[in-house]
Amino acid sequence: MSYTNILIAIGLLALMWYVTTTILIYDALCKRNIKVSFLFLRFLILKYASQYKEITLKETGKVGPLFYHWIISINIDLASAIFILLIRIV
Repeated sequence: MSYTNILIAIGLLALMWYVTTTILIYDALCKRNIKVSFLFLRFLILKYASQYKEITLKETGKVGPLFYHWIISINIDLASAIFILLIRIV
């Protein structure tokens, strides 16, 4: 198995993790009676993630775990994409 295939697999897993976390953030905001548009979730996730962070910080004094899952998953996906591009160039 080549490095490219491994990075693609990591990227796809991170993408699934990101989508799952995004939906869970949507659900957490809906449970708190905050108006969230599922139709535009893809475009407004930065706003919703920020709202989730602020709300959980006010409620518990700590940022909710979904926010960290969201940040880590998108960064892993971005890093794998960059490494794939670097491998293809070199």
